[in-house]
Amino acid sequence: MVNEDIRNELFSRQDIKYRDFQSKLIPNVDKDAVIGVRIPELRKMAKSLSTQENIGEFLENLPHRYYDENQLHGLIISEIKDYKICIDEIERFLPYVDSWATCDSISPKVLKKHKDELLKKIKEWIVSKNTFTVRFAIGMLMKHFLDDDFKTEYPDLVATVRSDEYYINMMIAWYFATAFAKQYESIVPYIENKRLSPWTHNKAIQKAVESYRITSEQKEYLKSYKIKN
Repeated sequence: MVNEDIRNELFSRQDIKYRDFQSKLIPNVDKDAVIGVRIPELRKMAKSLSTQENIGEFLENLPHRYYDENQLHGLIISEIKDYKICIDEIERFLPYVDSWATCDSISPKVLKKHKDELLKKIKEWIVSKNTFTVRFAIGMLMKHFLDDDFKTEYPDLVATVRSDEYYINMMIAWYFATAFAKQYESIVPYIENKRLSPWTHNKAIQKAVESYRITSEQKEYLKSYKIKN
């Protein structure tokens, strides 16, 4: 019953214009599977639902039919405060994640309190055969291991990933573009030594150049390493 109630609630918050807009951003998801609920509305629902005793019925009901159900699922996981339960739910959900938006919506605050354990999981996820499991792993390295906890072994992990999957390669590029802003001296050798695949190398430079977080001089230097086709 809880699954039907949640679906009805999602449809009651449907925004057709937003559905049409969002569908263009997730071209690998069937438009008919998009209800069109805005993220602030989904966040409100997730906060409310995360405290309900029977929410496990929804979390176990995989795969979901609608993109918005997946989005809600990721946001509910993000509300979980127990690390072990959170990891268990992440690992149950990741095989069913089918869009970059859902993948990137999973961001539980509890993970930053358990970085040693999280890092072990990241090393498992990053070698997965599942596109969005790998993307999630790289996203977690970007979110939690580019500041005080940074070590060069982390970008090494990302640089070794080789994939034909667009959504993995875009996340690699995003990771390095963000890393330039936070750890420039440690990260620039990955470009100087061409440690990434050519497409990802150039995309990382492009995204870094578009950023406001590195200097004009740094941008010009990175541009000089663009690989010409």
